[in-house]
Amino acid sequence: MKHLPALLRSLALALPLASALLAGCASGGSFNPRPISSATTNGTTDLHLAKSALRAGDIELAGTLFEKALAANPNSAEAQLGLGDAMYLSGDLERARTLYQHAAQQMPDKAAAQLGLARVALKQRRLDDAAALYRGLVTAQPDDPVVCEGLGTVLDLQGRHAEAQAIYRRSLAAHPDVQGLRINLGLSLILENKPREAANTLLDVAGLPNAPLQARQNLALAYGLLGNAEAAKQILLVDLPPSSADDNLRFYQSLRDRFAGSASHASGANAKAVAASGPASVRDVSR
Repeated sequence: MKHLPALLRSLALALPLASALLAGCASGGSFNPRPISSATTNGTTDLHLAKSALRAGDIELAGTLFEKALAANPNSAEAQLGLGDAMYLSGDLERARTLYQHAAQQMPDKAAAQLGLARVALKQRRLDDAAALYRGLVTAQPDDPVVCEGLGTVLDLQGRHAEAQAIYRRSLAAHPDVQGLRINLGLSLILENKPREAANTLLDVAGLPNAPLQARQNLALAYGLLGNAEAAKQILLVDLPPSSADDNLRFYQSLRDRFAGSASHASGANAKAVAASGPASVRDVSR
């Protein structure tokens, strides 16, 4: 389809939002600083400990330590970046944005601050801002799969699926093992109403032992849109109870029915347009 139906646009917004909500639940929710004695560490030690805590997923401890390091050195771009990451993961997007902006002012050539700003813009659905930031990052780092994945996500949310898929494919050619790129490519194909191609793409990652949940969910959706409810259900049951799997199958069928209705409506409109133009005369036919 050249023009994306309104239903697919809604789906394009709904699926990434659902993923973001799941990620937010996993991150532990709001940020509550922990009291830590100031006599036991210095600013450099705090930064090292904060980075370790962030890598381990302890966002509250990381945030507290980054706060402490920033209080000791208010101009530390490293502390601003780290605290910005902690705020982003805890859902305080405006504070994260401010911290990334301060870090970017101090280090305009440092990609981490620009990447932070791009991620915040994407999560806030400021898509034009996010696209501009990610394009700048891709220009500077064309082989970075993280920034390519980000730009592709923005383009998909804008309904520009062909452009997004070109970016995913180019990055996959250089980084074939990056699962996020393949998962996003599969979802992009679903959003462009190409579920068969999406299924073939997602099969490469969904069957791996360490496959992310999103890969299986997207593959189940592709099978559901193809009408293969049995295959979709088998995939859903890996992560969901039977009642929830059945709910998803009903949703897939409703989407499938609506897509079919949209296609019929488009075919009918094209037929009416041809009929309205009138029959071709002998003179209209090329010889």
